[in-house]
Amino acid sequence: MPSDGDQHLSHTDSEGNARMVDVGDKPVTDRRATAEGYIRMKPATLRLILDGDVEKGDVLAVARIAAIQGAKQTSQMVPLCHPLPLDNVLVEIEDGEDDAVTSIRMSVSTRAMARTGVEMEALSAVVVGLITIYDMCKAVDRGMEITGVRLLEKSGGRSGHWTR
Repeated sequence: MPSDGDQHLSHTDSEGNARMVDVGDKPVTDRRATAEGYIRMKPATLRLILDGDVEKGDVLAVARIAAIQGAKQTSQMVPLCHPLPLDNVLVEIEDGEDDAVTSIRMSVSTRAMARTGVEMEALSAVVVGLITIYDMCKAVDRGMEITGVRLLEKSGGRSGHWTR
């Protein structure tokens, strides 16, 4: 189903049926992507996390491992993604506190020498990491909100370098 002139969705065939893209003839290149997201919470919840006083354990350490695992398992969760041999998954976590919003920002950078990009791996990693924070803290703050999950940058392959 074409849209906007000659552009089309690569995961659909000419009849609009879902399909996995054949990347077998594409060259292997250095693929990189970075995504970010936030989880907003009560100031008291952030304080518990930063002080290491959450009953379930070290929230940020577990979230970091969960994000890495999320990147590695992307093709198991997103049906049309190719399994990729990730060379690196870098998780960065920072807290933010001001008068209006208390949050944790997670950014994940992924890298692989592959025939297809690693954007979905970076995005999946962020989501899984943030959901893990929610899971570990929901007993004290069910009102937490995951927000702003987005791709920041990608490089490699035919489409080249893109930055938000």
